[in-house]
Amino acid sequence: MRVLGLPAILVACLALASCSAISGDPDRPIRPPETTGSVASSIPAPPEPEPIQQPLPEGVPPDTVAMASPPISRPPLRPVTLPVEPVAATMAAPVIKQSLRERIYGRRFRDAKPINFGKASPRAFAVHGVDVSRWQGDIDWQTLRQQGANFAFIKATDGGDHLDPLFRRNWRASHEAGLRRGAYHFFYWCRSGAEQARWFIRNVPRVDGALPPVLDVEWNADSACKRRPSPSNIRENMQAFLTMVEKHYGQRPIIYTAPGFYHDNLEGAFLDYPFWLRSVAQHPSKVFEGRRWIFWQYSGSGLSHGVSEKIDLNVFNGSAEAWYRWVDQNTGGGSPGSDRYASRE
Repeated sequence: MRVLGLPAILVACLALASCSAISGDPDRPIRPPETTGSVASSIPAPPEPEPIQQPLPEGVPPDTVAMASPPISRPPLRPVTLPVEPVAATMAAPVIKQSLRERIYGRRFRDAKPINFGKASPRAFAVHGVDVSRWQGDIDWQTLRQQGANFAFIKATDGGDHLDPLFRRNWRASHEAGLRRGAYHFFYWCRSGAEQARWFIRNVPRVDGALPPVLDVEWNADSACKRRPSPSNIRENMQAFLTMVEKHYGQRPIIYTAPGFYHDNLEGAFLDYPFWLRSVAQHPSKVFEGRRWIFWQYSGSGLSHGVSEKIDLNVFNGSAEAWYRWVDQNTGGGSPGSDRYASRE
C-alpha cells in the first residue's frame, strides 16, 4: 500500500499545480506575448520607449529637427496565424527624411570690424557659414562648426594651373565635421573659360551631397593678369565655364561677385543663375538693387574659435526649413530649374 500510494500522491500534486497555474497564481510570472510591428495581439505588448529627441538647435522650428536615433528595429520572430493588420508604409517616410537633416548651429562668431546693419543685420538669419582658402591656415573644423559654420565654400582652383594647397585637406575635414561643403574657382582673366573649367573639373571631385560649385568673378589688383576684358567678352568666357561645369556636376553653379565688378559687367545678366554677393557695409538689396541672391558674404574680418586667422562670414537667404529644402534640391545632381533658386529679398 505504501508503494502504490506514492504514485497516487504524485499524480495528485501535479494536478493541483496545474490547476494553480490555470487559476492565475499571482506568484507565477506571465510570459509576454510575441509581437512584431505588423502583428496584432489580444494582450497588449508593453509600450516602446519614446525616441530620443535631438535638442532643438537655436532658431530652428520644432518640425525641422531631426531625431537623434532611428526607430527601434526588432528581429523577426516565427510566423503566427493571427489576423495581420499591415502598418501604413507612409508612416516611416517622414522619420527617415528627418533623420538625414544635419543640426543647425547658432552663430557665435565675432568680427574684428563690426558693422551696424540695423534691422537688416545678418544675425537675424538662421543659417550661417564661412568660406576659406589656404590663408586661413590649419582649421579645427569640429570647433568651427560648433561656432556656427553650418556650410563652407572652399577655395579649390585659380586660373588654369593653380590648386589651393589646402583644398584637399579642407574638403575632407569639413565633411568629416558635418558641414555642407562646396568648392569655388577664382577666375583668371588671361585664360579662356573652357580651359579653366577643365582645370576645376580635374581637381574637384563629383560627390553626392556637395553644394553647387561656385565661380568667383571679381577684379584682383594683386593678380599677375592686368587685363580687363570687355563686358561681353567677360560674360562669354563665364558662360563657357558655367556650361561645362554644370554639365559635369549636374548642378547649376553659383556666381560669386563683388559690387565693383558686378556693376561693370553683370547687371541684368545671368538672371537664371543663383548669386552669392559680397556686401560688407550694407544689406545686398541696397548694393545690388533688384538682384535675387542665395548667399550673402557680410564680413571679411570674422573671428572664431577653431581658426587663427580672420575668416569670411556668410548667411543663407532663408529660414532653417528653406535651407533644408534648398539643400535637398541642389545637392543631388539632376537638371536644375530656375524655380530652385527662388528666395526672398
